[in-house]
Amino acid sequence: MGILAYMQRIGRSLMVPVAVLPAAAILLGIGQWISHMEWVSHVNLFGLMEWDASIVAKFLMTSGSAILSNMPILFAIGVAYGMSKDKDGAAALSGLVGFLIITTLLSPKSIAFFQGIDTEVVKDWQKLVPPAFNSINNQFIGILVGIISAELYNRFSQAELHKALAFFSGKRLVPIIVSIVMLLVSAVLYFIWPSIYDALVAFGKYIKDLGSVGAGIYGFFNRLLIPVGLHHALNSVFWFDVAGINDIPYFIGGQTSINAGNAVVGVTGRYQAGFFPVMMFGLPGAALAMYHTAKKSNKDKTASIMFAASIAAFFTGITEPLEFAFMFVAPVLYFLHAVLTGISLYIAAAMQWICGFGFSAGLIDMVLQSVNPLAVHWYMLIFQGLVFFAVYYLVFRFVIVKFNLKTPGREDEVETTQSEAEKSTQGNTDTTKLAEQYLAVVGGKENLTNIDSCITRLRLGVNDSELIDEQATKALGAMAVIKLGKTGVQIVVGQQAEKIADQMKKLVN
Repeated sequence: MGILAYMQRIGRSLMVPVAVLPAAAILLGIGQWISHMEWVSHVNLFGLMEWDASIVAKFLMTSGSAILSNMPILFAIGVAYGMSKDKDGAAALSGLVGFLIITTLLSPKSIAFFQGIDTEVVKDWQKLVPPAFNSINNQFIGILVGIISAELYNRFSQAELHKALAFFSGKRLVPIIVSIVMLLVSAVLYFIWPSIYDALVAFGKYIKDLGSVGAGIYGFFNRLLIPVGLHHALNSVFWFDVAGINDIPYFIGGQTSINAGNAVVGVTGRYQAGFFPVMMFGLPGAALAMYHTAKKSNKDKTASIMFAASIAAFFTGITEPLEFAFMFVAPVLYFLHAVLTGISLYIAAAMQWICGFGFSAGLIDMVLQSVNPLAVHWYMLIFQGLVFFAVYYLVFRFVIVKFNLKTPGREDEVETTQSEAEKSTQGNTDTTKLAEQYLAVVGGKENLTNIDSCITRLRLGVNDSELIDEQATKALGAMAVIKLGKTGVQIVVGQQAEKIADQMKKLVN
């Protein structure tokens, strides 16, 4: 497996722990809304009992904080599960075991013991322990443990022991092996973790020192890496505690993060804020431009596609259906989109128009986080968004017409007729039937080595990507087919990707 494909596997697996963030965002967001309702002193529940509103708010916010404070262990479990070959609970358990071993062995108190420091006698023993070990419980370690645990699971989950030890064969063997390996990993980290930690802190400080410019650069590369699926790996550096930035948890933590000295009003959230104008307004403006430049005979079809994708982008921040509509047919537009995203993040950060999200930069997250004490001048993002709507519309319309780009609705008549004819034969939108059809167009189960999904994409391992019928795949409704060398392919099918992947696995098995 190539390095690019392996990095994509890691990026995909990062979505497993990230998927719990909306739960934290909803709990904290509602809690913050209740805490700001000063006119509500009590909440009456069906006339039976009264709850002090502040207690309800505290109850919700504490629940949400519990998720954020345990993100490192969720990364260890989620990455181990996400990278395992068959998504088995034993892999997740192994990630948990590995994380507990490392974080316990390399905790400050354990390090003090290893260094011969009597914590009962030496008053300021913490100052004698390298500061890196005070931060051993972080997402970087969680990701590292998850990767190692998954690789061990994939290697030993089918291993058979002697009959006398048969009970410990297969998947039961993996946590035992992980325990032993993590002892060795802990020993290595004992010597190298301070250097790794210093390097990560230096990188995080360098990015922070770039300020608004750093936010803009991140926004540009965030969009640019989407076609190959590596944006998740980049996001983990800026959004979580891989290099000390931890933008999303600190922002969602709100007042708690401020009190702990982790968050700075007007700064925390700058790696998120600029996405709102792009996702809620900019891309719908691009969609309108593609509709207006579509051929007259294709306007109805284009309108239905663009409207549905724009609604998803505005309310939820899910933009892949829109982006993949022009990503490959008009790469110059996608490059301009990446540039505009970088500019948007720069403007929002420079002006300190800040709002954050738990899932993505859509209206739902904006409403939930608008009362967050770290959300300053968040309403200005709406005005910025209106400007970006116009900019995206004008830029996209001009470039499409000027260079006669084949965006949706502007395909050659022959291609359109063929596509429509093929689509008319589909006739069945049932997920099982659709999975059968996708299985056929990718070369059958004999051509598949792995089936997975990620939000809107089927991620497939294949023996030969040339056997995939791209035209037939798009006729089934796929927005794009991305071939990653000879053995990897991604098919953008929309938000039903996971259901189709599950059905394909059943059919293959």
